[in-house]
Amino acid sequence: MANSRSARKRIRANERKHVRNRGVRSSVRTYVGKARQSLLTLEPGQTVDIAEQLRAAVRALDRAGEKGILHRNNVNRRKSRLTAMAARLIRAASEGGERTTELRAAAAGGVKGRGRASSAAKKPATRPPAKAAVKPAAKAAVKPAAKASTARVKPTAKAPAAKASPAKPAATTEADS
Repeated sequence: MANSRSARKRIRANERKHVRNRGVRSSVRTYVGKARQSLLTLEPGQTVDIAEQLRAAVRALDRAGEKGILHRNNVNRRKSRLTAMAARLIRAASEGGERTTELRAAAAGGVKGRGRASSAAKKPATRPPAKAAVKPAAKAAVKPAAKASTARVKPTAKAPAAKASPAKPAATTEADS
């Protein structure tokens, strides 16, 4: 708990800011998500709606940056990635042709067929047995033997062990050389 009145006040102010910032960050994510979704479902001749979604996302990012909710560099990076993706997807949609799907997938930052279902099919279903399964059995075999002796044994004084220190070169003096 805070000790001073100013610290308690600071905690209250931080809580208010946290609640406000959380809402703003959520709305920024919503705008950016909608813009990305509209870009990925881009159809020829639909650029007006996409431009509006993109503008709304950039405006939300800028406002969050101005208020200090998101860092200025974070805002710039996200805007840059979003507009670069938009440019690639619009270019891929305008080229059209047979390879439209492949071009759009590459422009969106992936290759067609790299979803969860296809990656699961590529991986082998069997996994090697975990080493952790072996350890409990080995420990269980050792524990009963230790508990079996109920006789109390006095601890003996241990002999001091010789320390194995790394070999150090002997100190040379000016008289030795």
